[in-house]
Amino acid sequence: MDITLRKARAIIRKTLEKGREMELKPLSVIVLDAGGHVQAFEREDGASVGRFAIAHGKAYGAVMLGMTGTAQAERAATGPQFMAAMNGLYGGQVVPVPGGVLLRGKKGNVIGAVGVTGDLSENDMAAALAGVEAVGLTGEG
Repeated sequence: MDITLRKARAIIRKTLEKGREMELKPLSVIVLDAGGHVQAFEREDGASVGRFAIAHGKAYGAVMLGMTGTAQAERAATGPQFMAAMNGLYGGQVVPVPGGVLLRGKKGNVIGAVGVTGDLSENDMAAALAGVEAVGLTGEG
């Protein structure tokens, strides 16, 4: 299963809706395919312009390492050398904090990732998971 543009846009729309429902700060949301390529991105009015790189780093780390942002943060806390090495390997593009959500296919395989930034990382993750679930996919935060 691939992440279509239509599905990526739906994830973003539902994630932003959840963010507004939760009264979060302006969010930025990115959806990557299984190869780490950008499928879609949106930045809400009022979100800082640097949010693309943060959202991308959250999703990119998730899809490239096959680890959620939460798992990466835990790994960084217990084994900072590993995460530093991975970040070096991927050109500094990994942001190992909650808000990087893996998208899994029906067989459990990674089919992409969502990255959300703008509020507290735990809130970013909650909005992302709600957006993924709202379109009938399985997310792992």
